[in-house]
Amino acid sequence: MRFLRQSLVGVFLAFLTLALLFVAIQMITGAVQDALTRENTPPEARERIFAVSVRPAELETVTPYLEAFGEVQSRRRLELRAALGGRVVFLAEDFEDGGVVTAGEVLVELDPADAQSALDRAKSDLLDAQFEERDAERSLLLAQDELNSAEAQAALRGRALQRQKDLQGRGVGTPAAVEEAELAEAAAQQSVLARRIALAQAESRVDQATTLLARARIALEAAERDLDDMTVRARFAGTLTDVTLVEGRLVSANEKLAELVDPTALEVAFRVSTAQYVRLLDAEGDLINAPVTVSLEVTGTDLMAQGRISRDSGSAGEGQTGRLIYARLEDAPGFKPGDFVTVTVEEQPLDNVVRLPSSVLDAAGTVLVLGADDRLEALPVQLIRRQGDEVLLRGQGLVGREVVIGRTPLLGGGVRVRPLRDEANAGADPGMVELSDEQRAQLVAQVEASEQMSNEAKASALSQLSAPKVPASLVRSIENRAGG
Repeated sequence: MRFLRQSLVGVFLAFLTLALLFVAIQMITGAVQDALTRENTPPEARERIFAVSVRPAELETVTPYLEAFGEVQSRRRLELRAALGGRVVFLAEDFEDGGVVTAGEVLVELDPADAQSALDRAKSDLLDAQFEERDAERSLLLAQDELNSAEAQAALRGRALQRQKDLQGRGVGTPAAVEEAELAEAAAQQSVLARRIALAQAESRVDQATTLLARARIALEAAERDLDDMTVRARFAGTLTDVTLVEGRLVSANEKLAELVDPTALEVAFRVSTAQYVRLLDAEGDLINAPVTVSLEVTGTDLMAQGRISRDSGSAGEGQTGRLIYARLEDAPGFKPGDFVTVTVEEQPLDNVVRLPSSVLDAAGTVLVLGADDRLEALPVQLIRRQGDEVLLRGQGLVGREVVIGRTPLLGGGVRVRPLRDEANAGADPGMVELSDEQRAQLVAQVEASEQMSNEAKASALSQLSAPKVPASLVRSIENRAGG
């Protein structure tokens, strides 16, 4: 029985295995036939649509600006030098580096003993020259009188000779008397000639005395100047720098004592490229009087000043490129000569340009515009100027088109997009910006903490910052060089 039971179980398992094998063969055969009879059609592809931000291109007039680095200089600088050598006997209390002096203030006095002695000798020589002039004039008068007397005597001798000749003609006179009268008349003429020589000598003496007097006066003036040069005065109010003088020191002639700088007459010298320089020229080729803003980054706040371009350098400079431009600063509290500053220059306005974010432009000089059926088109444009994070563009067919302002490598011509339009800022004034509460509070704090701005300037800036929209130029001037 046991054998029979095991045989039946084996037969059952064998039939079950054959049944499963048959079912598997049927399934494989059906799958193969289904694959062979199925049509080979590819799956339908779906087009990918990207969401992009667009902005309309509108023409406007923009005043661009350029940035450069420059150095603050003083337009009035005076080197204080000793005209003569001597020992320093007096120094002003403010004669030190950084000392503030007033116009006409006595700064340095040298020992005037030798100069005073020379002045006294010059005065004595002047008195001698004046005495010589008076004596020469008196001698000239006497010589003139003597000449007149000699001429009168010669005339008298001439009349006596004529009488003797008349008497001899009537037979009364003698030849000896006539000859004697002729000799007397010749002696008188000789005396007149001698007096004329004496008069000429007297006139020459007067001329020499006049020359001597002039030389004496010149020597006196030179001695007075030398005595005055022993005292060094301030030509104008300013600040002293490079002071290396102490009382009691023996200085030599033309030795530099210090340098006087006028802190109120400041200018900034900055170098620009030749292309930037051309943009600052008017139609006649003259440098425009463009406004400039000078800023100096310091800890906690920025020093700022306004000015205007005054001139440019006459040459490019040895080993230099571009052009060196000078701008006069109107009111620059806190600035010192030698400060390295950032200069922002307003250029001439550009008409009929489109201002867009710099992200719209690619390396090939094209922008992506929205075309028919919301598909992108590549449009070539001309880059006029870069202004920070913005570009100024011109291009045929650009005006009125919607430009993609946030392009990525996935975008290109023919790509279908879903445009996102900023309706709130579509008609906004490009010169005005809206600030968040945090940005507004930060700008107000910077203005209130500034120690260089006057109260009127602070009040004006705070009044503009309280408005819903703030001028972009004001925000840029406050945040300039402060990471804003």
